[in-house]
Amino acid sequence: MEDFFDELYPELTLETEDIIMILSIKKDYSQIKDLNKRKEELINDLHEFIREFSETPESDEFVKYFDD
Repeated sequence: MEDFFDELYPELTLETEDIIMILSIKKDYSQIKDLNKRKEELINDLHEFIREFSETPESDEFVKYFDD
């Protein structure tokens, strides 16, 4: 099943010193011909994704993982 998604959606791995995040990108950005606009759209979508996640119960549950 994982191979199926690999073929459908490109993956993006973001890594900092503290976090590694692997994203499957479902949106087709190829319609945006200007590279800078395409990048801007992707970054805006990532911001929106994080904002939406921050408002979910799952984000609260995840943060509780680090409780003692």
